[in-house]
Amino acid sequence: MDFGPEIWIYAPWILWAVSWTIAAAWANRTTKRPNVASELPYRVLTIAGFALLLVAYVKGGRIVGSSAPFLQHYWTPPPQAAWAMVGVAALGFVFCWWARLHLGKLWSGRITRKEGHHVVDTGPYALVRHPIYTGIFLAALATMVLRGTSYAVAGFVLLVLGYYLKARIEERFLRAELGKESYDAYARRVPMLVPFT
Repeated sequence: MDFGPEIWIYAPWILWAVSWTIAAAWANRTTKRPNVASELPYRVLTIAGFALLLVAYVKGGRIVGSSAPFLQHYWTPPPQAAWAMVGVAALGFVFCWWARLHLGKLWSGRITRKEGHHVVDTGPYALVRHPIYTGIFLAALATMVLRGTSYAVAGFVLLVLGYYLKARIEERFLRAELGKESYDAYARRVPMLVPFT
């Protein structure tokens, strides 16, 4: 089996998912969260996005081990560009981890208010208001570029829509919980998801 960039693109994703799951225990106690039903739309979108983006290694438009065509294959990047995308995906997750470590025990995988919660506007949070989502977007974009299939494009789009929706819900919740004036002042200074915009 060829262990090229099409396989290695999974390494940053797996390393991030495992380390992220282990680190989930490192967080302050939750004091409040929004209605669970409000989280359902973004959860469906992000799960579908991850599934489409990472579901199976596809070569030549076919699922490995299957003779049936599997959606459209649009492009194949040259080897140097494909390996560069593995590096870009890893860089996206490094950015996620920088944000996670900077946030410390205020982090949560769900939209919540933690004990001692306040507006964090330093480190990666001085570049974008949701740097973890930005890092995931960068890794997903690199994966889509490397894969070049219609399902990878669809997965990327669903991930972006899902996390954008989550960010909007999260910001409404944080404005209500942490104070509209302080959060709005932060939002005026710092872009939501794309640095320097």
